[in-house]
Amino acid sequence: MDSLDSLTAEVVACRACPRLVAWREQVASEKRAAYRDDEYWGRPVPGWGDPRATVAVVGLAPAAHGANRTGRMFTGDRSGEWLYRALYRAGYASRPESVARDDGLVLTGAWITAPVRCAPPANKPTTEERDACRPFLERELALLTEVKVLVALGSFGYQVLCGALGVRPRPRFGHGVEATTPGGLTIVCSYHVSQQNTFTGRLTEPMLDAVFARARALAG
Repeated sequence: MDSLDSLTAEVVACRACPRLVAWREQVASEKRAAYRDDEYWGRPVPGWGDPRATVAVVGLAPAAHGANRTGRMFTGDRSGEWLYRALYRAGYASRPESVARDDGLVLTGAWITAPVRCAPPANKPTTEERDACRPFLERELALLTEVKVLVALGSFGYQVLCGALGVRPRPRFGHGVEATTPGGLTIVCSYHVSQQNTFTGRLTEPMLDAVFARARALAG
Protein backbone atom coordinates (compact mmCIF):
# COMPACT_ATOMS: atom_id res chain seq x y z
CA MET A 1 0.00 0.00 0.00
CA ASP A 2 1.37 3.42 -0.98
CA SER A 3 2.13 5.91 1.79
CA LEU A 4 3.77 9.30 2.14
CA ASP A 5 6.69 7.65 3.96
CA SER A 6 7.32 5.13 1.18
CA LEU A 7 6.98 7.88 -1.43
CA THR A 8 9.52 10.01 0.43
CA ALA A 9 11.99 7.10 0.48
CA GLU A 10 11.57 6.57 -3.27
CA VAL A 11 11.98 10.28 -4.04
CA VAL A 12 15.18 10.58 -1.99
CA ALA A 13 16.72 7.51 -3.66
CA CYS A 14 15.83 8.52 -7.24
CA ARG A 15 18.61 8.77 -9.84
CA ALA A 16 16.44 8.77 -12.98
CA CYS A 17 17.75 11.96 -14.63
CA PRO A 18 21.53 11.92 -15.27
CA ARG A 19 21.85 15.70 -15.82
CA LEU A 20 20.07 16.51 -12.56
CA VAL A 21 21.97 13.89 -10.57
CA ALA A 22 25.28 15.28 -11.83
CA TRP A 23 24.32 18.89 -11.11
CA ARG A 24 22.85 18.41 -7.63
CA GLU A 25 25.92 16.39 -6.58
CA GLN A 26 28.36 18.87 -8.11
CA VAL A 27 26.71 21.74 -6.25
CA ALA A 28 26.76 19.73 -3.01
CA SER A 29 30.46 19.00 -3.47
CA GLU A 30 31.66 22.44 -4.57
CA LYS A 31 29.32 24.39 -2.22
CA ARG A 32 28.85 28.14 -1.99
CA ALA A 33 31.49 29.95 0.08
CA ALA A 34 28.91 31.15 2.61
CA TYR A 35 27.92 27.53 3.29
CA ARG A 36 31.31 25.84 3.01
CA ASP A 37 30.95 24.31 6.51
CA ASP A 38 27.46 22.94 5.78
CA GLU A 39 26.85 19.33 4.83
CA TYR A 40 24.74 19.64 1.69
CA TRP A 41 21.76 17.32 1.21
CA GLY A 42 22.58 16.84 -2.50
CA ARG A 43 19.66 14.48 -3.20
CA PRO A 44 16.08 14.78 -4.45
CA VAL A 45 13.92 16.74 -2.01
CA PRO A 46 10.61 15.23 -0.83
CA GLY A 47 7.47 17.19 -0.09
CA TRP A 48 6.73 17.92 3.55
CA GLY A 49 4.12 19.29 5.91
CA ASP A 50 0.84 18.18 7.44
CA PRO A 51 -0.39 14.85 5.99
CA ARG A 52 -3.94 16.10 6.64
CA ALA A 53 -3.33 19.37 4.82
CA THR A 54 -6.25 21.05 3.08
CA VAL A 55 -3.89 23.32 1.09
CA ALA A 56 -0.88 22.14 -0.93
CA VAL A 57 1.72 24.61 -2.19
CA VAL A 58 3.40 23.58 -5.46
CA GLY A 59 6.58 25.35 -6.58
CA LEU A 60 9.07 24.53 -9.36
CA ALA A 61 12.15 22.67 -8.08
CA PRO A 62 14.69 22.84 -5.23
CA ALA A 63 17.13 25.75 -5.27
CA ALA A 64 20.78 24.75 -5.67
CA HIS A 65 21.92 26.29 -2.37
CA GLY A 66 18.48 26.27 -0.70
CA ALA A 67 16.61 22.97 -0.55
CA ASN A 68 19.46 21.11 -2.29
CA ARG A 69 21.59 22.19 0.70
CA THR A 70 19.05 21.80 3.52
CA GLY A 71 16.95 18.89 2.25
CA ARG A 72 13.62 20.66 2.81
CA MET A 73 11.49 22.48 0.25
CA PHE A 74 11.94 26.28 0.18
CA THR A 75 14.35 26.12 3.14
CA GLY A 76 17.53 28.15 3.35
CA ASP A 77 17.00 30.71 0.58
CA ARG A 78 15.31 34.07 -0.07
CA SER A 79 12.31 32.52 -1.84
CA GLY A 80 11.61 30.43 1.22
CA GLU A 81 11.86 33.47 3.49
CA TRP A 82 8.97 35.02 1.59
CA LEU A 83 6.91 31.83 1.49
CA TYR A 84 7.23 30.90 5.17
CA ARG A 85 6.50 34.45 6.34
CA ALA A 86 3.31 34.31 4.30
CA LEU A 87 2.40 30.85 5.62
CA TYR A 88 2.99 32.08 9.18
CA ARG A 89 0.79 35.14 8.67
CA ALA A 90 -1.91 32.89 7.20
CA GLY A 91 -1.78 30.55 10.20
CA TYR A 92 -0.24 27.58 8.40
CA ALA A 93 3.29 27.72 9.86
CA SER A 94 4.37 27.77 13.51
CA ARG A 95 7.18 30.25 12.76
CA PRO A 96 7.95 32.78 10.02
CA GLU A 97 11.25 31.18 8.99
CA SER A 98 12.54 27.81 7.85
CA VAL A 99 16.29 27.29 8.19
CA ALA A 100 16.91 23.52 8.50
CA ARG A 101 15.13 20.17 8.32
CA ASP A 102 15.34 19.80 12.11
CA ASP A 103 14.56 23.38 13.17
CA GLY A 104 11.27 22.45 14.82
CA LEU A 105 9.05 24.29 12.33
CA VAL A 106 5.58 22.75 12.06
CA LEU A 107 3.05 23.18 9.25
CA THR A 108 -0.63 22.81 10.13
CA GLY A 109 -3.13 22.40 7.31
CA ALA A 110 -0.48 22.88 4.61
CA TRP A 111 1.87 20.72 2.52
CA ILE A 112 4.75 21.98 0.35
CA THR A 113 6.01 20.19 -2.74
CA ALA A 114 7.30 20.67 -6.28
CA PRO A 115 6.90 19.00 -9.69
CA VAL A 116 10.69 18.46 -9.99
CA ARG A 117 12.57 17.13 -6.96
CA CYS A 118 16.21 17.83 -7.93
CA ALA A 119 17.85 21.23 -8.31
CA PRO A 120 18.12 21.91 -12.07
CA PRO A 121 20.87 24.00 -13.71
CA ALA A 122 19.67 27.60 -14.16
CA ASN A 123 16.38 26.58 -12.46
CA LYS A 124 15.22 25.13 -15.78
CA PRO A 125 14.25 21.45 -15.88
CA THR A 126 13.86 19.90 -19.31
CA THR A 127 10.51 18.56 -20.52
CA GLU A 128 11.87 15.02 -20.12
CA GLU A 129 12.97 15.70 -16.53
CA ARG A 130 9.59 17.22 -15.71
CA ASP A 131 7.77 14.20 -17.13
CA ALA A 132 10.05 11.70 -15.36
CA CYS A 133 9.28 13.34 -12.01
CA ARG A 134 5.54 13.85 -12.55
CA PRO A 135 4.45 10.42 -11.19
CA PHE A 136 5.85 11.40 -7.77
CA LEU A 137 3.58 14.46 -7.70
CA GLU A 138 0.57 12.47 -8.90
CA ARG A 139 1.05 9.85 -6.18
CA GLU A 140 1.62 12.53 -3.55
CA LEU A 141 -1.59 14.37 -4.41
CA ALA A 142 -3.52 11.08 -4.33
CA LEU A 143 -2.17 10.40 -0.83
CA LEU A 144 -3.05 13.89 0.46
CA THR A 145 -6.72 13.00 0.73
CA GLU A 146 -7.81 16.14 2.63
CA VAL A 147 -6.40 18.65 0.11
CA LYS A 148 -9.00 20.94 -1.43
CA VAL A 149 -6.84 23.79 -2.74
CA LEU A 150 -3.54 23.83 -4.65
CA VAL A 151 -1.50 27.03 -4.62
CA ALA A 152 0.62 27.05 -7.78
CA LEU A 153 3.70 29.23 -7.38
CA GLY A 154 4.58 30.14 -10.96
CA SER A 155 3.47 28.98 -14.38
CA PHE A 156 5.64 25.82 -14.40
CA GLY A 157 3.92 24.32 -11.37
CA TYR A 158 0.53 25.44 -12.67
CA GLN A 159 1.03 23.74 -16.03
CA VAL A 160 2.18 20.49 -14.42
CA LEU A 161 -0.79 20.50 -12.04
CA CYS A 162 -3.24 21.10 -14.88
CA GLY A 163 -1.73 18.22 -16.84
CA ALA A 164 -1.64 15.85 -13.87
CA LEU A 165 -5.19 16.65 -12.77
CA GLY A 166 -6.83 16.87 -16.20
CA VAL A 167 -7.73 20.57 -16.33
CA ARG A 168 -9.03 21.25 -19.86
CA PRO A 169 -9.27 23.88 -21.16
CA ARG A 170 -6.59 25.46 -19.00
CA PRO A 171 -7.10 29.11 -18.05
CA ARG A 172 -4.08 31.25 -18.90
CA PHE A 173 -1.69 31.60 -15.97
CA GLY A 174 -1.72 34.87 -14.06
CA HIS A 175 -1.51 35.99 -10.44
CA GLY A 176 -4.83 35.22 -8.75
CA VAL A 177 -6.15 33.10 -11.62
CA GLU A 178 -8.18 30.08 -10.48
CA ALA A 179 -8.93 26.75 -12.16
CA THR A 180 -11.14 23.87 -11.06
CA THR A 181 -10.06 20.27 -11.59
CA PRO A 182 -12.44 17.50 -12.69
CA GLY A 183 -12.04 16.07 -9.19
CA GLY A 184 -13.33 19.27 -7.62
CA LEU A 185 -10.05 20.77 -6.39
CA THR A 186 -9.28 24.45 -6.93
CA ILE A 187 -5.91 25.64 -8.22
CA VAL A 188 -5.06 29.20 -7.15
CA CYS A 189 -2.17 30.81 -9.04
CA SER A 190 0.50 33.09 -7.64
CA TYR A 191 3.61 34.56 -9.15
CA HIS A 192 6.58 32.54 -7.90
CA VAL A 193 8.38 33.79 -4.78
CA SER A 194 11.65 34.02 -6.75
CA GLN A 195 13.94 36.98 -6.20
CA GLN A 196 13.29 37.93 -9.81
CA ASN A 197 9.68 38.64 -8.79
CA THR A 198 10.07 39.83 -5.20
CA PHE A 199 13.01 42.19 -5.79
CA THR A 200 11.27 43.90 -8.70
CA GLY A 201 7.94 44.29 -6.92
CA ARG A 202 6.11 42.08 -9.38
CA LEU A 203 5.09 40.05 -6.32
CA THR A 204 4.45 41.89 -3.05
CA GLU A 205 3.71 40.47 0.38
CA PRO A 206 0.09 41.73 0.32
CA MET A 207 -0.37 39.95 -3.04
CA LEU A 208 0.95 36.71 -1.56
CA ASP A 209 -1.16 37.13 1.58
CA ALA A 210 -4.27 37.56 -0.58
CA VAL A 211 -3.56 34.24 -2.33
CA PHE A 212 -3.30 32.36 0.96
CA ALA A 213 -6.37 34.10 2.35
CA ARG A 214 -8.26 32.96 -0.73
CA ALA A 215 -6.87 29.44 -0.39
CA ARG A 216 -7.96 29.26 3.24
CA ALA A 217 -11.43 30.50 2.38
CA LEU A 218 -11.81 27.94 -0.42
CA ALA A 219 -10.49 25.12 1.80
CA GLY A 220 -13.10 25.93 4.41
